[in-house]
Amino acid sequence: MDLLEYQGKQFFAQYGIPVSDGEATGDVEEAVAIANRVGYPVVVKAQVHVGGRGKAGGVKLADNEAEAREHATNILGLDIKGHIVKTIWVEVASDIAEEYYASFTLDRSAKQYLGMLSAEGGVEIETVAEENPDAIAKIHVNPAEGLSEEACRAWVAAAKLNPKATEGAVDILMKLFTAYVEGDADLVEINPLILKPTGEVHALDAKVSLDANAMYEHPEYAQYDATQPRDEREEAAHAKGLQYVGLDGSVGVIANGAGLAMSTLDVVNQVGGSPANFLDIGGGANADVMAGALEVINDDKNVKAIFINIFGGITRGEEVANGIIEAMGRVQLDSPIVVRLDGTNAEEGRAILKPKLSDRLMMEDTMLSAAAKAVELAGN
Repeated sequence: MDLLEYQGKQFFAQYGIPVSDGEATGDVEEAVAIANRVGYPVVVKAQVHVGGRGKAGGVKLADNEAEAREHATNILGLDIKGHIVKTIWVEVASDIAEEYYASFTLDRSAKQYLGMLSAEGGVEIETVAEENPDAIAKIHVNPAEGLSEEACRAWVAAAKLNPKATEGAVDILMKLFTAYVEGDADLVEINPLILKPTGEVHALDAKVSLDANAMYEHPEYAQYDATQPRDEREEAAHAKGLQYVGLDGSVGVIANGAGLAMSTLDVVNQVGGSPANFLDIGGGANADVMAGALEVINDDKNVKAIFINIFGGITRGEEVANGIIEAMGRVQLDSPIVVRLDGTNAEEGRAILKPKLSDRLMMEDTMLSAAAKAVELAGN
């Protein structure tokens, strides 16, 4: 769950990380009022879930009320890489002496948290890693032990930040680590982390990705979930609690498990087709879940055939089969269905489906043959 910049700054502020004074709005006159309140000069920033805002004209400096109104008018409604700007963040401009980079994420291979710190901030960290990897100081943190101030100071020294920034950087990095762990984040990133001419260290930007699986512990994260970019299909699927991503093809895909769903997309492509979606129903293949999945896919007018690919583990084959039949009775489908059913109690499931087979419901023995059949039907 990726946060917009202003949401990331609000998230950081909860943990005592200094951020620029500002507010978010979707209204031009309110943007002017915010600018007048925080004091000029201000920066007007587009809030979208995509990079490259500055090059697209989505970040502008305003020295007075007229400029603030002009920039707010021009940025609201701007199309940035397919994302329409509906919200802008207006913040007081900051004087910058130096720019740094700081982040925490998870190093899965090491099974530890990974912190990255660089004196070369303000640019993509991938660029720094490629052109000057020695400029990035890394630290691994054992989740059971946490980050000590002593280790943090050594990390800052290894990054060779300006000595004037040491105390401020250590303070912010310790708080950033707390935000990362206690906030159940997948990534917290400050780029740039700035040193002001006055010697203060300050988070000028915020990139935060939260673990959506932890929302049960953070009911307040519902406000972030509500601003996630979704098309109409994805919004409908989200309302039904389905893991869905819309694509541009003609073969609707339903699978149980993210890995199997991704493999199914690959196989559809392999046999010359194009998937219309990624839809993972997880371990719940009962009638309610299956009906919800079929409804979402059926509402996609580009779908010409539906491929249900189930490998039963905890979910049993007869439950899947009964779920499919009952769901088909609830949903008036526009497209034929091809089912591949394997795994636990697959034989029982196939026996339940067999009497119901027709030109609208077909069954194949393998994932490859089922994908080929679905692609053939979509083409016809």
